[in-house]
Amino acid sequence: MFQQADNNQAKFIDGQVAAIFFESPDSFYKVALVKVDDTNTDWQESEIVVTGNFGELVEEANYHFIGKIVDHPKYGTQFQVSNYAKQMATTSAGVVKYLSGDNFPGVGIKTAEKIVDSLGIDALQQINADNKVLDKIGISAKVKATIVSNLDIGNDVDQIIMGLNSYGFGSQLAEKIYQKYHQDAMKVIQENPYQLMEDIDGISFKKADAIASELGIEFDSDQRLEAGLLFALTELSLKNGDTYATSEPLLNETLKILNEARPGQISGDKLAAALVELAKTNRVVGQEERIYLSRLFWAEKQIAEHLHRIMANVELTEFKPELLRKKMKTVEKQNGIDYDEFQEEAIAQALKSPIFILTGGPGTGKTTIINGIVHTFANLNDYSLDVNAYKDKPFPIVLAAPTGRAAKHMSESTGLPASTIHRLLGLNGQEDADFSGVKDIDGQLLIIDEMSMVDTDLFKTLLKAVPNHMQVILVGDQDQLPSVGPGQVFHDLISSNTLPKIELERIYRQDEGSSITELAHDIHNGILPADFTENQADRSFIACNENQILSVVKQVVSHAHDKGFELMDTQVLAPMYRGTAGINAINDTIQNVLNPNPQNEVTVKDHLYRIGDKVLQLINSPEENVFNGDLGIITGIEKQKGQTQPTKIVVDFDETQVIYDRSNWNQFTLAYCTSIHKAQGSEFKLVILPLVRRYSKMLKRNLLYTAVTRASDFLIMVGDPVAYQMCVENNSVNRKTTLIQRLAEVLEPAESSAIDSKNDGDIAPDEVKQPTVLTAELIQTEQIDPMIGMQKVKPNDFMK
Repeated sequence: MFQQADNNQAKFIDGQVAAIFFESPDSFYKVALVKVDDTNTDWQESEIVVTGNFGELVEEANYHFIGKIVDHPKYGTQFQVSNYAKQMATTSAGVVKYLSGDNFPGVGIKTAEKIVDSLGIDALQQINADNKVLDKIGISAKVKATIVSNLDIGNDVDQIIMGLNSYGFGSQLAEKIYQKYHQDAMKVIQENPYQLMEDIDGISFKKADAIASELGIEFDSDQRLEAGLLFALTELSLKNGDTYATSEPLLNETLKILNEARPGQISGDKLAAALVELAKTNRVVGQEERIYLSRLFWAEKQIAEHLHRIMANVELTEFKPELLRKKMKTVEKQNGIDYDEFQEEAIAQALKSPIFILTGGPGTGKTTIINGIVHTFANLNDYSLDVNAYKDKPFPIVLAAPTGRAAKHMSESTGLPASTIHRLLGLNGQEDADFSGVKDIDGQLLIIDEMSMVDTDLFKTLLKAVPNHMQVILVGDQDQLPSVGPGQVFHDLISSNTLPKIELERIYRQDEGSSITELAHDIHNGILPADFTENQADRSFIACNENQILSVVKQVVSHAHDKGFELMDTQVLAPMYRGTAGINAINDTIQNVLNPNPQNEVTVKDHLYRIGDKVLQLINSPEENVFNGDLGIITGIEKQKGQTQPTKIVVDFDETQVIYDRSNWNQFTLAYCTSIHKAQGSEFKLVILPLVRRYSKMLKRNLLYTAVTRASDFLIMVGDPVAYQMCVENNSVNRKTTLIQRLAEVLEPAESSAIDSKNDGDIAPDEVKQPTVLTAELIQTEQIDPMIGMQKVKPNDFMK
């Protein structure tokens, strides 16, 4: 008979694991069927499904589960476990059966009965606490050793997972924590829970602070203040894309974070001391009025140093102009192209430079020039462009781009293999946030396309992998949206005037009558043409208000579908996810137009997924040959034998099939509509672009420019004309970076003092004046210098 439920007690279920339905390969999450022995819930049936994080569940073993009963809309009634403990046998017969079982070879029933007769039904607990209790029973040393070594009250992983469960970590985070710290996980948390925030992606200051509060760490402790400053600096870099912050925003953000988590009066001297300690331990770097995350400070330094290294070491073969021109003419005949004088100059300049930058807007011929560079380079050096000819040595020409779709476009346009930068470097998605384990690049010529998407961290890592002998060509459109991560690398490389470059201005596609290309260049120049709202052969405008967006987009998509536009040819782009005209709402609307069949579907985070849905990959997964930004189609939703609910989703990414277990369903999202950022590096035959004034914070010139340039054949703009006008009038403010200064210091040393003339001299710790009242001017007035402790460190020390 089960116990009557007591609402004041923690809910528990005691029972034996009858079957394990599901074990995630990527986390500790499991689903099991349990035979109920005892409970204080209202559950009256003999079995119940339990879900949660478990180090190990053993079938036919008994457990004490703590949690709550939930009614899942798809999976029915379950017991959601927040923590658990393994139970040993609680009867004499149970203990005898356990000790004489397969886990204890050589221990028979008579020996087991002898142990129970001597120690009682809690024999196992006694042995676990002190195995010397077996000495008085009269068993052999061998039998004793067998019992002690095989007794399983709960293994180390179980103990760690139980501890992580007690702090409320879900399966994915529990796995990440365990993989990072292993047996030291609980020790790290108890000594400094804020370390989780620094080491584990997905753990916020608020979560770490809640644990710290449980552990009795004071609201103004040194640990907490240092963590608050570090988290604030990280948040500012991610939110604004800057590589450094100044004192006032950093101070304000830090106090906001600290007070939202746990209100309290923070003294100025303690916060100042925390900032100094961060500098002394190399977690932040200060220079003049700028305060950097250490990795971003050194990343900018290393980018400059590596560019200097490549410029100084590449040994170029000097080809006579006549030979170069002759080879280009050969390439022209082979490819049926006539290069004009400017294109010839761009190809020649690229081939004569250790590092070369090629930039230009849509229709200016970047792809044509890349092709010319590749084929002329091969002709000059007698390289075969047949990949199969290089079985025992690296292919001399390496092509890469930030996204899978951009790499695919690069490969299609050149006829040569191209990869994502992450795949080229051997990086594996989110787990490589620290960019460890990067492999060197091998070859003679490296061309990177869509450089505007490359952030500071990734570019530093890329350059580090480039050997001294390799030429590097960087291609992109500097007027597109900057990278999602901190920095504006391509913009800064161009603006620095330290590297050979050519900016393409002539619009070749305009000769073909593309009004989309003309519109893009008008937007770049800060104007909307007089005929902006007039229908053209390749673009049109439909005026409507925010509440009409879904209806209009629905009609446009339906009409395009009826006209024969394929699913992958049509793409809706929007700036924001939420709201009545946001990406989420648009996706749900289009799904019901293009894929309304609900026969085989599954719910993931409030969104339905169906066979035939268009989805977007959100992280890099080189082992599956799928990358952030790749688009695919759901081709299967599978159930395991004997189960009623799906456990796998199959997605086809252009003939690459990926099978996602339930724990990985957060790696993709519906993609009938995507963000403009996610569309960078891609082109679509038809782009539908809804913009309304509600998006005001996002309405910038480079956002509209990037969206318009994603359309190769047709563009349909929808929404409020004022919103489009707001875009062209709001030119984006450059991010706060110092890459230009770093380049000048290394590549143009004579001019570096004019750019950064202040003395970076360090102040010794005992010279720091500690105010007692914190003000926004504290760091700005250099009363606190974050460079403390850095006086003996030079950039080259970090180049290893």
